[in-house]
This record gives sequence, structure tokens and C-alpha cells, in this order.
Amino acid sequence: MIEPRADISSPAETLRPLAVDVVSVQSQVVYGRVGNNVAVPTLESFGLTVAAVPTVLFSNTPHYPTLHGGAIPVDWFAGYLQDLQARGALGKLRAVATGYLGSAEQAATLGRWLACLAETRDSLLMVVDPVIGDHDHGVYVSPELVEAHRRHLLPLAKGMTPNGFELEQLTGRPVAKPDDVLAAARTLLVGRTQWIVVTSAGPDAWTDGTMQVAVVTREKAEVITHPRIDIAPKGTGDLFSAALIGGLLGGDSVFDAAASACDAVITALRLTRDARCAELLLPRRVVPGR
Repeated sequence: MIEPRADISSPAETLRPLAVDVVSVQSQVVYGRVGNNVAVPTLESFGLTVAAVPTVLFSNTPHYPTLHGGAIPVDWFAGYLQDLQARGALGKLRAVATGYLGSAEQAATLGRWLACLAETRDSLLMVVDPVIGDHDHGVYVSPELVEAHRRHLLPLAKGMTPNGFELEQLTGRPVAKPDDVLAAARTLLVGRTQWIVVTSAGPDAWTDGTMQVAVVTREKAEVITHPRIDIAPKGTGDLFSAALIGGLLGGDSVFDAAASACDAVITALRLTRDARCAELLLPRRVVPGR
């Protein structure tokens, strides 16, 4: 007897929504490896389902001779977030990652959306990467985004992943030495925030061929020393944050997840250097053994 086929024209309400593990709110480019172009494949390598919400859409990063695109309009951006809820996709949401934002208005909109999520989801992992700039280039976003991060996003973060320069901008404290980094990071460990992971931390203490990452919680602090690879493609911070989140959702402590994220970045940098590639090459396996 031939079984009847399922009716593919059944009303949508009889079908289950796609369950999203992570919402990643970051930049997107047509060409290159930054923002969600890095975060999505990295998170997916951990077996996670990711919804990518763009904040800007550019042809490429601004260091190339030509650039097209711009910030996503705020009403579109708000609609992307609202429609994820309207589609029922967030019932099993485990984490939200934020990165490069296109405007202070986006930060305010995102903050309101995150605050609504936080009301009913105490265990939700909200990780803010406050993309502001770096020591080499200074502030490369709208200056008002510094205060927008402080006001709208940092109070909602369970964890943050600033680089040393961004930590300095957010706290107004010196960060040249490891002890300075730890002291500055601890000023942000208030409210919901449980940990800070600072990349490119304490440059005054680096020895030849090394860099450091500081991991700071309310009870403990560790400084991870890792090799410094003489190549500087864009997107390494986005890779680090995504790999860190993947490790945390896999059950690692923040210290172990940070160490594994360092390894992922070093692997990617060596691949990129050896291939002489203009854009970051991602390791096939971010999760050891997969």
C-alpha cells in the first residue's frame, strides 16, 4: 500500500520554526572575512544554528580603495530583531553576540530588544564585543558609539570581549600594563556582567613574538600569553569572540574557552600568512577533534 505524501501546502502554523541557538548582531561584507562572515561559520563549526543580523552591509572593509554600502536603516534593523521573535525562532535561544554597530540608534534599539529578552531568560549568554577601535588606528566608529555601548549594551552583558584600546575607551583608565588591565576590567564587573576577556592586553609586558589576553572574573584573573604572528588581517577579534562563545556553550569555563579561542586565532593567522592571503582564512576545525 502506498502511503499518502505529506501535504507540503500545509499552513505554516503546523510546521515547527527553525530553532536558533545564537543571534549574531554584527557587520556583513560581500567580500572579506569580518563580522558575521567570520562569526557564523565559526559558530556553526560548534554545531550551533545561527541567525545573522547585519548592522552594516559593505562591499568590503574600508581599507580597500573602493567601498560601497552603509549602515542598515534603524527601522530595518529593528524589524530584523522583531521578526525573529515573530517567527518563533528564539524558543531555544542560548546566546546573543554583538559586534560592530552602524550607529548609536542601532545600539539603543538593540539594547531595548536585549532588555526584553533578559526579563525572562536569566541564563541567556549575552556577549558584547564593543567594537570601537584599536591602538594602531584609534577610534574608527562614530565617537557617540562609545557612550552608546556604555549606556545601552554593557549593563546587559554577561561577558565582554574588548581589546585593550576599547577597554581604555570604555573605562577611561590606563591599560598599558597587565595590572592596569585587570583593574580597569574589574570596574566593568557590575550588575549582570560576570567576566571580561581583554585581547591585546597590557602591551608593555609583551616579550618578543608574544601577546597577551587577560581573562577577568569577580573571583579570579588569568593572563594568557600566546604567539604573535606578524600579519594583521581584519576579523581576528570577530573570530576570537565567536570561538569563545562556542566554547562556553559547549560547557567550557571562560578561562578554557579563551585559551581555545586564542588557539583558533593563531591557527587562522598562520593559515593566512602561509597562503599569503589578503583576507583571514578560517581553520576547518575550530573545535578540537571535530
